[in-house]
Amino acid sequence: MPDHKSAAAAAYWKENIRLLSILLVIWFVVSFGCGILFVDYLDQFKFGGFPLGFWFAQQGSIFSFLGLIFFYIWRMNKLDRKYDVYEDEAGVSGKVEVAE
Repeated sequence: MPDHKSAAAAAYWKENIRLLSILLVIWFVVSFGCGILFVDYLDQFKFGGFPLGFWFAQQGSIFSFLGLIFFYIWRMNKLDRKYDVYEDEAGVSGKVEVAE
């Protein structure tokens, strides 16, 4: 039984790290790429009356970061339920072992 738990824990952390890596790459591309590297190209387009590159540098990366946070919360709740490590509103874990 302990071997199964350690395999499940390893799979849980592997999926967690994979998700974090993907979200950090997206955040890097949006904040550094769109706000700094590709700003001259993006400035050809307008968003809300402002050049798109300027908008990404000032607002877009922040909004993208907030969106990534909410996506991470949603996805981790699903992952916690998949591996049965969640807590409900009362703070009780998904698997509760009753002592007899």
